[in-house]
Amino acid sequence: MLSLFSTLGGLLISGLPKLLEYFQNKADQKHELALAQVQVQLQLQMAAQGFAAQERMEDIRTDQISMQTDAQMTVAAYDHDKAVLAKAAGWVSSYVGTVRPTVTYIFILELCAINAWLAFFVYSHPGLVVTIEDLVRVSEIIFSSDEMAMLGAIVGFWFGSRGWGKK
Repeated sequence: MLSLFSTLGGLLISGLPKLLEYFQNKADQKHELALAQVQVQLQLQMAAQGFAAQERMEDIRTDQISMQTDAQMTVAAYDHDKAVLAKAAGWVSSYVGTVRPTVTYIFILELCAINAWLAFFVYSHPGLVVTIEDLVRVSEIIFSSDEMAMLGAIVGFWFGSRGWGKK
């Protein structure tokens, strides 16, 4: 039960950025709708006065300014990251992108090592498993619910985010 909740928790946490992006997009769309209504009113007024060519030029200019602003914001974000990483040691800037995967690898390798050792211990002591009940008892020790909960949360986080990205 705990592993089910932790897997769902990992999945939901991995989808949190998409949920926040949804609300941001909703607010952006509301703003764009209001802007479009103002532009329609302006178009009607300009068309009534015969300024259709000037309207098209204004649209082109607005699009250019929007693209320049987006490009400037992206460049500023990259420049900020470069400035922060330039002050850091070389190995730090190389390691920044590998922190979360490394922690995940360490945890998974630890789980595999502990389970392999327990399985080897059970295999080397044949008297421990005589009946099916013994096998179930030993497998509950090797694959405990807490361990499966942690593993489920990790898998839900890393692979659950792929599902959110496609929606």
